[in-house]
Amino acid sequence: MIRFDAIVFDFDGVLVESVNVKTQAFAALYSGYGDFIVEQVVAFHLANGGLSRFEKFRYFHNKLLGLPLSLEEENRLAADFNARVEAAVIAAPWVDGAEEFLAKYYTNIPLFVASGTPEEELKRILEKRHISHYFRAVFGSPAKKGAILRGILENGGYRPEKMLMIGDSLLDMEGAKEAGACFLGRLAQPDNGFPPDVPTLPDMIGLQKFVHEN
Repeated sequence: MIRFDAIVFDFDGVLVESVNVKTQAFAALYSGYGDFIVEQVVAFHLANGGLSRFEKFRYFHNKLLGLPLSLEEENRLAADFNARVEAAVIAAPWVDGAEEFLAKYYTNIPLFVASGTPEEELKRILEKRHISHYFRAVFGSPAKKGAILRGILENGGYRPEKMLMIGDSLLDMEGAKEAGACFLGRLAQPDNGFPPDVPTLPDMIGLQKFVHEN
């Protein structure tokens, strides 16, 4: 028996192995500022996986570079970033076990996506990967994870303790906590920063067993 009434997936790093694609794109965008800035950009990106690219751009300019970021420049960075990553994310390999889980369970339990990727871009990616039919709804930025999860709970009538959020970042975990939902971490690397009491999986192969455990 499945112990959850709904499951919400982050996208990058949980369903597809696309984190490195975006890491390389951020590094390329800031390469002109030198290796030290690039190292800080990459470190911040990896530590804040659920944060939208727009918030990252503002942090990089305001905090790391000490520069203002106009709306025009922000939009230029976003367009450049999108041009670098969208096709690569569409082609990125699945996280092991993810595709099999979706195909088996999407008719049995409501599945959702909550990502920091801009919502329209995220929907295009899912369409081009031919996986939109697996999900009841798909949500992206600018909405924050906590707000997305609360909306899913309210609109679906789910109890928080019966909804599972699966993410690969502390922001995903904090969003689940804010909504009162359960959380499972995808621990792709040992330094994700999850507390020791947070359940984690190295990939999605063990997800079927996890959702059936008492």
